[in-house]
Amino acid sequence: MFRRKCQKESYDKENLKPVIRASICNGEQVAGVKDIHTGRFTEVMLIRSSRDMDIFLEKYDISPGDITKEW
Repeated sequence: MFRRKCQKESYDKENLKPVIRASICNGEQVAGVKDIHTGRFTEVMLIRSSRDMDIFLEKYDISPGDITKEW
């Protein structure tokens, strides 16, 4: 009935980039950020539906074109 406001989070846009990690086997998708220099991936949330993706994009103020997908 009442929708909770999405609190904005931030990340270091100079050193991190938003990434969706997808499994080839079962299609599971995880949203997170990847360090440009070290390649270290930090998981933020599990993506189960398009609504979860919208929440991730809104929460971190990301446009859909800025995300890369990795397998």
